[in-house]
Amino acid sequence: MPTTSSSESKDRNADPSRSPLISAAEKPTGESSKSEKLCIDEMLQRYCGEFGRWQLKHFILTSLAWALEAFHTMVIIFADREPEWRCLDGPAGLRCDPAAKSVCRLEPGSWKWVGDSTVAEWDLFCGDKFKVGLVQAVFFGGCMIGAGIFGHLSDSFLGRKGSLTVVCALNTVFGTLTAFSPNYSFYVLFRLLTGCSTGGVGLCAFVLATEPVGPKMRGAVGMSTFYFFSSGIALLSVLAYIFPAWRNLYIASSIPSLLFLVFVLPFISESPRWYLVRGRKSEAMKIMSTIATSNGNNLPRGVVLTLDDQPPLLPSSPLSCHVSHVEHSDTCMKEQHLFENINPLNRYQSSCHVAVTGSLLDVIRTPMTRARLVLAIVINFLCSVVYYGLSLNVVNLETNLYLTVILNAVAEMPAFMITALLLDRWGRKPLTIGTLWFSGAFCLAGSLVNNVGVWKGVRMVCGILGIFGMAGTYNLLFIYTAELFPTVVRNAALGCATQAAQMGAILAPLVVVLGGSLPFMVFALCGIGGGVFAFYLPETLNQPLYDTLTGMEAKESNATSTNV
Repeated sequence: MPTTSSSESKDRNADPSRSPLISAAEKPTGESSKSEKLCIDEMLQRYCGEFGRWQLKHFILTSLAWALEAFHTMVIIFADREPEWRCLDGPAGLRCDPAAKSVCRLEPGSWKWVGDSTVAEWDLFCGDKFKVGLVQAVFFGGCMIGAGIFGHLSDSFLGRKGSLTVVCALNTVFGTLTAFSPNYSFYVLFRLLTGCSTGGVGLCAFVLATEPVGPKMRGAVGMSTFYFFSSGIALLSVLAYIFPAWRNLYIASSIPSLLFLVFVLPFISESPRWYLVRGRKSEAMKIMSTIATSNGNNLPRGVVLTLDDQPPLLPSSPLSCHVSHVEHSDTCMKEQHLFENINPLNRYQSSCHVAVTGSLLDVIRTPMTRARLVLAIVINFLCSVVYYGLSLNVVNLETNLYLTVILNAVAEMPAFMITALLLDRWGRKPLTIGTLWFSGAFCLAGSLVNNVGVWKGVRMVCGILGIFGMAGTYNLLFIYTAELFPTVVRNAALGCATQAAQMGAILAPLVVVLGGSLPFMVFALCGIGGGVFAFYLPETLNQPLYDTLTGMEAKESNATSTNV
């Protein structure tokens, strides 16, 4: 049974017209000229500012968490690399061939590793090379689990900021413990646990960073979060160069999570949308007032927040106790019955504000969101297969590892910029289809080119352009998926889509192992197929972020009826 806080009890006993959360049907007679009821998007547009000084600061501080996710995700590139080797000096090295491309056929004891990594320490090469890929698959499997868990928790009692706090703390602990792994089995276990916490970092940070932003700026702001991820990859390469030993690198890449926890998170605010749907109306209104003041604007006294989930069911009874997805608490019910027994007119004066919650089951039960969820899962899965698969092919270039990782990270940034510039001009849906087909077309071209002579360079260019297009899609899908679902289930749905993406990340290395033209053909089919599925998604450009499922259904249905 839901409970209400002491502040909510005070609000309930006070004059209902002064409550910061009041639905459209909860309006006492004669109050039309004294209060203006607005949803969060409307309040941002009219009074607070869609993207001012407050949102900029909040966005930068929150999005720093993306760099932390990059550290914990990509550290395996350096920690599990196969280091250089050389033949031993003296008689022992006489049986060693310095020109050999692999150590698998060399005589044991005639060579040694030059460098430090898990491969060198636990002999993860030749027949045991699959164990390196297994660690990567286990990590992404953990990310898939964590995305589901923390997606639900951030929508429910933990909130966006609370969930981000928990995952950063867990990343600090598990990342550091990984550095002290006594053997391969413990190493796999700690990577699994790190994956579980890492899976919630980007998810919570993205939603927390974009929810206080107005609808006109939300797309560009959401796309900009991925610059922090790419920058984190580039910075990780610098850390790996400074700390070449894999154990030291794990510690160095975990310390930033602790610093973020201590020095950044205290200055980040919880999402006002989460406060609103949880029934914590005074906190939501306080944040909106702070946003307006920080942006140099003024929030008029008569402006109050409202949910978008309730049509005026009782026009003669403006004030009603509204609940969505949760039932009244016993206290709330008894209070309302007591008011009505004393005086029947008091039924118009009572105001019971109960937290509005939702889960993945609510998404599945609702036909509109169920179809959207299925499409989001399929598209995110296909996109992830292509993105991670092509990334692995590019990393296999025989160049300096540190420089290659930096160049790959920098190469994604133009895709983010171009996609962000076109996002509010073309819309989410056309841009998603276009980037998926762009990537798929170059993957198809790469599959038709032989990997011989000058055509090697052509295939490499096809792969890079494929990554360029898919990086834009991968970025776009976060903001697009978030806009497809209301606040009460947004993180749960986004977490489910993220789980699908992690499944694609697990599958990608297996596709790359096929070799030859087959990987490019698979990536082409995934890209083109993803674009076809995107045709069935609705456009969300300049649409409001709905708070509840009932509100979204009502307004989407009205819009459809009007268009017809």
